[in-house]
Formats: sequence, C-alpha cells, structure tokens
Amino acid sequence: MSYLVATDGSTESDEAVRYAARQAVAFYETLEIAHVLTPDSELVDGTIILPGEEAAVEAGQGVLENARDIAEAAVGDESIDVETQLLTGRPADAITEYAADGAVDAIYVGHRGLSEEREQVVGSVAKSVVDKADVPVTVIR
Repeated sequence: MSYLVATDGSTESDEAVRYAARQAVAFYETLEIAHVLTPDSELVDGTIILPGEEAAVEAGQGVLENARDIAEAAVGDESIDVETQLLTGRPADAITEYAADGAVDAIYVGHRGLSEEREQVVGSVAKSVVDKADVPVTVIR
C-alpha cells in the first residue's frame, strides 16, 4: 500500500509533497511521487517516447528528484520509503489510472499547478483528479 503525490514542480505541488511525506511517515506507508509528461508523449514497451523531446524526460526526472529531496527534508530524521514514477498522458487521467492500477490508498495534489489561470481556487487537474479517483484525494492549498 502507498500514498501517491503528483508533482509538476510548482510551489503548490511542493507543498503537497511535504504534506504527503509527513502523512506517509505517520502511517508507515510508501510515498510514490509521480510527474506526468504531457499528451505529446507516449509509453512504448516501458519506454517513454517524446518525438524530439529527450530533454522533457530529463526535466521530468529532475522534477522527481527535486520532489524526493523535498519529501526527505520534510520528515527530518524519520525514515521514509520514496518511489518515483514518470507517467505520460493527460495529467488527471494518468494519475488516477496509475492509482487504480496500483495499491494506492490515497492521492495528494496541489490545489493548482503551473497554469497561468490564477483566478481559480482549485485548478483543473486537481478538480479532475477528485472527480475521477477511486481513493480519497487530498487537495493541498
């Protein structure tokens, strides 16, 4: 069983990573950190294919490593089991499908990500994850 937190590298998703890490430690769960590469990418035989976009994969892995560091710092001296996943597709679909296919107990997301639409209280990805998920979703503000 595990907790899943989605990150896009935004300040809001960093807060979600911190919160999810503390929850994972408190309940002795594994923390899975996922970053979704956008719809132009696809997964073929376990390999992420981005036409002409190798840099996107490297950037995604950088986002995941940064999130791992944030999670480990958030729990201080506590021991935390962290796994990272680079997903592809539409963010809300990829996150909820990954959670449904795995042994995920809960999903954590930031209230909005890197979108330019700042007037929304809850971003479209967070709202879609709440609508589509089969497990509890915590939206972190």
